[in-house]
Amino acid sequence: MGLKVLGQEAPAADTDTDLFTATAAGVVSTLIVCNRGSVAAKFRVAVRPDGAAVANEHYIAYDIPVGAENIYPFTIGITFDVNDVITVRASTADLSFSAFGEED
Repeated sequence: MGLKVLGQEAPAADTDTDLFTATAAGVVSTLIVCNRGSVAAKFRVAVRPDGAAVANEHYIAYDIPVGAENIYPFTIGITFDVNDVITVRASTADLSFSAFGEED
């Protein structure tokens, strides 16, 4: 295993976007949401086992506010297996998502 950037995305507004799809087992140690814009925004994060369609039970964050020109860091330790997917969504196109961790 080695620490690395697992995924980075800047999704279009109100669009579910896959941030990371696992190719091996591992852990996402940190997830950072960065608001590049001049107004507050909201975001969602879902963890989808084996690539399942997004459903209510997959959300670990739902419409969480992040201030203008600010970040929202998670140090959470999300474990994953092959084909698990982290999907993100933002209320504006001004949010960037970065996942850091390790894979086997």
